[in-house]
Amino acid sequence: MNVPGIPAPLKTAAPHAWTVTGNGLDGRAPAQTDLFTDPLSDRKLQSAPMALFATEGDFLLEAEVEAGFAATFDAGVLLLWQDEDHWAKLCYEYSPQARPMVVSVVTCGASDDCNSVARAEPRIWLRVGRKGPGCVFHYSDDGKYWHMVRAFRLRPGPMQAGLLVQSPTGEGCSVRFRSIRYRQETLAALRTGV
Repeated sequence: MNVPGIPAPLKTAAPHAWTVTGNGLDGRAPAQTDLFTDPLSDRKLQSAPMALFATEGDFLLEAEVEAGFAATFDAGVLLLWQDEDHWAKLCYEYSPQARPMVVSVVTCGASDDCNSVARAEPRIWLRVGRKGPGCVFHYSDDGKYWHMVRAFRLRPGPMQAGLLVQSPTGEGCSVRFRSIRYRQETLAALRTGV
């Protein structure tokens, strides 16, 4: 799939879940789909549709994410992927309290799951990136001023980036990714995201 704002074709094992639009990509998660390795039980779930491309060096990938929330943990996601045991996702997710929430999950074997900030709007800007040996997650109200969610490491080596849609407890979730932008550059200020 060739998507505006991404320099290489997105590869996916679930092409039926994705529709390219004039200004981005629409995703539809089937029912009961997720990407998560439970740290309390080691149960591994890897059924959520993802669309990925290869990256090089330092980079930033951002998009405006709007999700049609219906069930707990429905989410639109920006994803960093190395292999099935090493990946990280930044989610705009529907919380058990019925609120949209910024959630991050870093997986090195088991998933380290962290809720960040609750929101009221159905849309948000998300950004993921790599800086040297580390990775960074941010969110924004307007795509200009960014708030840091977390900084972390996966493992050395090649990394893919992309998008994911999930509906772990529901009957499906539709997500719109707009104004997608990939930049091969180094983030200067981690805390302010500029």
